[in-house]
Amino acid sequence: MSIAEKVEADLIAALKAHDEAVVSCLRLIKNALKNKAKDLRRPLAGEEEIQVLKTLAKQRRESVEQFTSGGRADLAAKEAAELKLVEAYLPAQLGEAEIAAALAEVIAEIQPQGPKDMGKVMKTAMARLGTAADGKLVNALVRKKLGA
Repeated sequence: MSIAEKVEADLIAALKAHDEAVVSCLRLIKNALKNKAKDLRRPLAGEEEIQVLKTLAKQRRESVEQFTSGGRADLAAKEAAELKLVEAYLPAQLGEAEIAAALAEVIAEIQPQGPKDMGKVMKTAMARLGTAADGKLVNALVRKKLGA
């Protein structure tokens, strides 16, 4: 079952349960997936669906930070609830230890000369880790290892 099909099934269940907050968020997810498919003019592959969800999650995280710093706890709580729902459809993310182990292999393989080779390391690491790793965390660990 694809992510879009699961979202559709959960949306129907939420509509029957009259859960307006969940319905609103699921409609947002469904529309984001549908819009991406329209842009590409073809059905989305699994990786593309995950990328759309990651974008939505990133937007929610940024909104929570902005609302919290702006003193709007009510809106921050709403965005945090939406973030939790979006993350429920994402595959489990690798932890920092697993990412560090994969980076050690990539660095041993590439043998970068310093921070100038960060692009090579990031490209290889993200290809190897795929959607199971948060790009921001991978970037931070690569910077730390290369001394950038």
